[in-house]
Amino acid sequence: MNETRNDKATFAAGCFWGVEAAFRRLDGVTATRVGYTGGTVEDPSYELVCSGGTGHAEALEVTFDPQRISYDDLLKVFWAEHDPTQLNRQGWDVGSQYRSAIFFHTPEQELSAQRSKAEAQGGTIGRVVTEILPAGQFYQAEDYHQQYLEKRGQAACHVGLRRVASG
Repeated sequence: MNETRNDKATFAAGCFWGVEAAFRRLDGVTATRVGYTGGTVEDPSYELVCSGGTGHAEALEVTFDPQRISYDDLLKVFWAEHDPTQLNRQGWDVGSQYRSAIFFHTPEQELSAQRSKAEAQGGTIGRVVTEILPAGQFYQAEDYHQQYLEKRGQAACHVGLRRVASG
């Protein structure tokens, strides 16, 4: 029997709504959920995370079929969908909850993330500030945040997505 194996990847790249929309379109991504990770407060709310005192980032957890899409391909989308040189912000969204981070789930993901960050740095003007950290507890965001743009018939809100859509 040919079993499908699903892996997880976790990314923070600014406001999670636009990042989720970008990843949901990919063949091989079987599920997404937005939430909070990287902080110290258990089961935080959106309002608490936005206050800046939790240490959490708005993040996206991607479940994917590695037979259909590779982790390296997911990393390419991650780098393309935001500006990794902006410290604790993306566009108009400012605060540590909007930081750029890759939360790895395996040693192989860590190596791939480090390699891709070095490649991104080579092709970027400015210093790439993306954090690469072990994945910790992921707290799913409130239901109204899940597939937020899809539910509203919107294609994008994210700075990187706007750039792609207009151009």
